Amino acid sequence: MTDLTEERFLVKLYEVAYKLSGISKTQSYRFKKEWDDYLKEFNSKPHIVRQYSVDKDAFLNDVDYRIKILDTIRLSFEDGFLSIKSLLSTLYSSYFNNSDKFLRDFSEEDQLNLQYFVAKEILGNLIQYNEMDHETVPLKYNILARNYFLVKRVGQKATEIKENLKKINIDLKLPELKKTINLIINDGFFTKKKKGNVFYYNLGKEVELSEEGKKKFNQLLRPLVDWPTLFWRSYYNIREINVTVTEGAKNPELLNKILSKAATQGYVACHYVFENLIKYYKEYQ
Repeated sequence: MTDLTEERFLVKLYEVAYKLSGISKTQSYRFKKEWDDYLKEFNSKPHIVRQYSVDKDAFLNDVDYRIKILDTIRLSFEDGFLSIKSLLSTLYSSYFNNSDKFLRDFSEEDQLNLQYFVAKEILGNLIQYNEMDHETVPLKYNILARNYFLVKRVGQKATEIKENLKKINIDLKLPELKKTINLIINDGFFTKKKKGNVFYYNLGKEVELSEEGKKKFNQLLRPLVDWPTLFWRSYYNIREINVTVTEGAKNPELLNKILSKAATQGYVACHYVFENLIKYYKEYQ
């Protein structure tokens, strides 16, 4: 962790704000373009990450302006979460729901596989997002996304799947869980085998598309399905301000406590840091 004066820290904070403003512009444009190319008919107004600019002199010297920018960034963090949610909601509620476009573009086999594949790609990569939102994607896809690699590698008992789901705030009673797992078995992705007195669930088949399905997916949906992970890893990363302010700050203990959270990547840490920096500057400047 780097030691900085308050003056140098403000420059570092500006650099992070400027970096995030650039990402907000490029990523919101990319998301909207890909959306309009393929999903606009299902939802003409998806949630988009707001775009903003940062004036360096005003940020460094005008506390009110700095607070305004920090609050804009805090809100843009929420935009990112809502953009991902709007994508998943549109896919699972509209596009995958027997839409003409879906039925036309993918074979019957790929239609089933694609719904599991998208959940695995997005929710499997974004565990923290999945902790915050586990209602948008239907439960059976959520269960596979969360447990895919464990079931594939070693097999899992129902109680182990249950405990793993609790880590993303899905708490199911065993009868309900087993009922949903049976749906995944019926779709061919899980198998159930008895070892001793215990049933284990293993992977029945890989979640993958046909060669033709892969071509269609890469052409039509890949940019949208990849976007949440790419956005999350670039935007929710403010490790540059995981620093210690050693002189010049008012209430340095509080400020450094806030900044220590920047060491962790993800929505929760970023939102916490900016929300509390706003409070800090309102209180002490």
